[in-house]
Amino acid sequence: MPKIDQLNTINNFMKNTLMETLDIVFTDIGEDYLTAHMPVGPKVHQPMGILHGGATAALAESVGSTASHFLINSDEYEVRGIEITANHLRSISDGIVTAKASLIHKGRTLHLWEIRITDENNKLISICKLTNIVIKK
Repeated sequence: MPKIDQLNTINNFMKNTLMETLDIVFTDIGEDYLTAHMPVGPKVHQPMGILHGGATAALAESVGSTASHFLINSDEYEVRGIEITANHLRSISDGIVTAKASLIHKGRTLHLWEIRITDENNKLISICKLTNIVIKK
């Protein structure tokens, strides 16, 4: 399936989910990575007016879990996130953040992803690791 068709399929599949609520849009896909953008504004702020760490973690898990989906036979298997860590290195109040999930390990039952979240100037905002488990339907 061409890249643009894959991205359209992903973005359409996210309707009426947290990803739509957070305005997450998937923008690039490859054999071992997936990228998405999320706008930063009051909707995803914590009370101090900066990006909420939970919104960052939701973005990271959304991108990493979706990326794992493309590595499995989805007729027989499903993916579930089982552990996520996030180190928040820099704050941001507005603009767009980009999350790029890059595959670290692809096993039969576990996938490990590194998700780097950057601002519009490619400055690192957060770095996350996500472990997904592959289970039979």
